[in-house]
Amino acid sequence: MSASSSLPKPESRLVTFRNAFISGALLLAPLIVTVWAFAQIIALVGGTMSPLFFDRLPATLRDLPFLWDVVSTISVVLIVTALGYVSRYVFGKFFVSMGERFMLSIPGISAVYNTVKQIVDTFGTQNKNLFNQVVLVQFPRPGVWAIGFLTNKTQGEAQAKTSEEVWTVFVPTSPNPTSGFLILFPAREITPLEMSVGEGMKMIISGGAVVPPWPVVKAADLAN
Repeated sequence: MSASSSLPKPESRLVTFRNAFISGALLLAPLIVTVWAFAQIIALVGGTMSPLFFDRLPATLRDLPFLWDVVSTISVVLIVTALGYVSRYVFGKFFVSMGERFMLSIPGISAVYNTVKQIVDTFGTQNKNLFNQVVLVQFPRPGVWAIGFLTNKTQGEAQAKTSEEVWTVFVPTSPNPTSGFLILFPAREITPLEMSVGEGMKMIISGGAVVPPWPVVKAADLAN
């Protein structure tokens, strides 16, 4: 068999036209669907609400029905959003409290719900600055290493009573990081790690099954 016979045959003009048409259709499909969906929403919501005030408009403004459908739709969206804010801040806490009491009253489920709630409350957005850095310490004995979180370098009374500079480190348990050990380690015995707090938390919760990639690739290195 010659080398020329093994080469693929060039596409015909019909196949090239078909492939180009399919590529263009796939490119325009999301845009067409989005425009169609918005048009249906405006026609449904605006077409239902605009007759309430359409008859009160001056005759010169009645020649733009689609515009008033859009205005009606926007008005409905704003009203629904306002109701959502009111229900969230006025009635939200009441219903959340009732739901929590109901979940805590169910045997078995209450333990799981309470554990998840503690994790969310402890490591949620309100306490996102609770941990400063992931560190490596020898715990519970020399030669055995544990993942911990540096929480403070402030030298208070407990730190001042020691004979050297010590930092506060929280060593959580796995897979439930809401419990752990608060330990004052000598600063020279703490090894900082490059992984983020989120990556360290994933490693602890997964029991070590999730290991963050290393070395850490920084944005500056990617740019170069």
